Amino acid sequence: MRTAIVGGVLVAVGAVAVALGILPLDTLGELGDRVWPILLFVVAITVVTDLAAEAGLFGWVAERAARWGLGRAWLLWIFVVVLASTSTIFLSLDTTAVLLTPVVVILARHVGLSPLPFAFTTVWLANTASLLLPVSNLTNLLAEHELGSPGPLAFATLTAAPAVVGIVVPSVILFLVFRRDLTRRYTTQRLAAVDDRVLLIASGAVIVVLIPALVSGLPVWLPASVAAVVLAAVFAVRRGSVLRFGLVPWQLVVFASGLFLVMEAAHSAGLTEVLTAASGSGESPLDLLRLAGVSATASNLVNNLPAYLALEPVAGTPERLVAVLIGTNLGPLVTPWASLATLLWHARLVQQDVEVRWSRYVVLGLVAAPLTVALATLALVLRF
Repeated sequence: MRTAIVGGVLVAVGAVAVALGILPLDTLGELGDRVWPILLFVVAITVVTDLAAEAGLFGWVAERAARWGLGRAWLLWIFVVVLASTSTIFLSLDTTAVLLTPVVVILARHVGLSPLPFAFTTVWLANTASLLLPVSNLTNLLAEHELGSPGPLAFATLTAAPAVVGIVVPSVILFLVFRRDLTRRYTTQRLAAVDDRVLLIASGAVIVVLIPALVSGLPVWLPASVAAVVLAAVFAVRRGSVLRFGLVPWQLVVFASGLFLVMEAAHSAGLTEVLTAASGSGESPLDLLRLAGVSATASNLVNNLPAYLALEPVAGTPERLVAVLIGTNLGPLVTPWASLATLLWHARLVQQDVEVRWSRYVVLGLVAAPLTVALATLALVLRF
């Protein structure tokens, strides 16, 4: 509800900017044309993943992973790294934070391991693995539009090198931090029975078909919407009580809409000139490091979405735009509010009675974020 309240305030501020002429109506219309497909995708993919989780798909995968880990915590952790990265890349960072967090906590407890290494892995990779494809992060969808909608494969060509760094570097840091927990052995337990095999199979089939559709070049809102309708139809027949308004992430939609309005109004009022002075305009390694650093700092100060919206107009080139994405996607590891995914992750941990001290989170982030952002930016430099 807090997200919706903040979003409502932002929408009201945007409306005042329109009424005062700060945000012209034609600019508002262009903004609407740009963001409605993005918000529709967010709604559709959230419905799909929530229904898949209700069918037990993610729990089913996690239980199999416990078997595949062969009693070795480090091998089980690697499966979680792969699962979190894959979920983030193809289904978005918020999906990973919301749905995978309780799964890995239950999985760790199921085999008698500490949930903390798996919980930190989930939230870090929900952020840092979100650079490769447009669907991975809302910032990427905005950047793809700014680049002229080149398509998922062309986008991935630009971001692949720093995206690999964004997965590998945080994973190495986490393994070193939690090495004692991850060098233990565990005993596998009996697999839980599936409540409704039809729902499980249907959800799995929809996800399997959806993933390649999201990278096929189609507007991502289209396959996601079709998948949501198909799964909703199956649930209407098998378990209709699940279909409720709460499946729609309306709070997130209100929040994102408010951010779009306020940042567009700020740019109309002269924010671009201020940020240009702060972030520079060159494409040398130092210029790109500067821009990525400004983006990461802004993300941890105010949140990565408004940080991206503020810095997008000063990018100017594909290389600089990717540097902005490196900062806004890989950098939000320090403050709790740096990304919405982190707040969603913590809320799920509270529900699971897992305590994570924010002080520890901040300290680890202060080590991981600068290192990951710097190395990813250098990978971008080598790419070009």
